[in-house]
Amino acid sequence: MSKKMSFEAAMNRLEAIVQQLEQGRIGLDEAIKVFEEGMTLYKQCQLQLQEAEKKIDVLVKTDEGFQLELMEVEA
Repeated sequence: MSKKMSFEAAMNRLEAIVQQLEQGRIGLDEAIKVFEEGMTLYKQCQLQLQEAEKKIDVLVKTDEGFQLELMEVEA
């Protein structure tokens, strides 16, 4: 997993990994390998979300025009 996936692609792969693990049809070695891939993708998604949260600026219309306000994000 040397290439950074888009957030959407990483989430789709994570969903596939969860389904694969939930089915329980793979051996232990393969399950561990897939789990490790999932953890890597999870961390990548977390970082992408944190970066996006830092960039979220919302235009708010006021009487004087528009102003930028940092949107509060719940943790």
